[in-house]
Amino acid sequence: MLKKILLTVFILSLLAGAVGGSGYWLYLQLNTSMPLQTEMRYTLKPNTNISQVAIYLMELHLINYPTALAWVWLARYEGKAQKIKAGQYAIPVGTTPQKLLDILVEGKTIQYTLTLPEGWNFRQVIAAVMASPDLTHTLQGADEKTIMEKIGHPDEHPEGRFYPDTYHFPEGTTDVAFLQRAYDKMEKELNAAWEKRRPELPLKTAYEALILASLVEKETGAPEEHPQIAGVFVRRLQKGMLLQTDPTVIYALGSSYDGNIRKDDLALKNPYNTYVNKGLPPTPIAMPSKDALNAVMNPAEGESLYFVARGGGMHYFSKSLSEHECAVIEFQLKDKAPRMFQQRCSQRPSCGVCRGHPLATVSARN
Repeated sequence: MLKKILLTVFILSLLAGAVGGSGYWLYLQLNTSMPLQTEMRYTLKPNTNISQVAIYLMELHLINYPTALAWVWLARYEGKAQKIKAGQYAIPVGTTPQKLLDILVEGKTIQYTLTLPEGWNFRQVIAAVMASPDLTHTLQGADEKTIMEKIGHPDEHPEGRFYPDTYHFPEGTTDVAFLQRAYDKMEKELNAAWEKRRPELPLKTAYEALILASLVEKETGAPEEHPQIAGVFVRRLQKGMLLQTDPTVIYALGSSYDGNIRKDDLALKNPYNTYVNKGLPPTPIAMPSKDALNAVMNPAEGESLYFVARGGGMHYFSKSLSEHECAVIEFQLKDKAPRMFQQRCSQRPSCGVCRGHPLATVSARN
């Protein structure tokens, strides 16, 4: 009887050792790097289950059958089998089956990028979206109206409606989904800025603020000047003055713009031309940045009503037309009109531009 008991204990010990040894072997397999020579890209399609993933790994000879069974069992035991996420993954060299399971559950898919710079118009946005090799294209040949319908905003003008930013997105993202995201972000940023606006602004709606912000964005590439530019435009609107901003003329000219604005262009009969039409243009002319939006809601205080580019991407601001005319001569015409400069400075030697200028000093003496 004692011999039978000892024999039974011996057999059970052998079985336990075998099971324990097998378990330890499987543990090692699950935590041993898969034989990848280079980084692998793997696309986990929607509705793929954990067993199908294991079969695919076996087909690539990355794991063997016992390891695959253990991997599936581990995923189910830890409650991760139902948590794997679809998408395209980068599987680096040195990844173990255990780590792969964690990667699929975390959902850290490969992200692609597309940047929409501030100041771009809708035509440029669509060109960039259509040219992206990383988006799934469904809008080929669609016009503006159709595009806005597809993203859920029919009868809205698209200009300025999309937020300039660098967007990250996974494989399979459609052009429609991308544009919806950019539209929603602009809505969020615009509404947030509108809530913090000054109550005395001559703007009735957030959309009017969006229009004005697009003008500010196109007038200067220096964010630090946005509040000053916005201040000039706001004061002009309050006084009923024409905005007279060149970017609206350029926008009105469209593809016929050749880099130069001529006198005839300033008289162009077009609703966007702020040299002939009072108030704001009918729509934005570009995508404004967050800085431009905030500048319009809280413009810089002051008395300046004019500005002119003075080089280096910056502007000279004037509170009177006479000083502005001197600034135009000084910073734009320069040596092309020295007599005109002398004549004006002899009339206004105390002008902020002319003060201390050699020609102004000579003219004042004469």
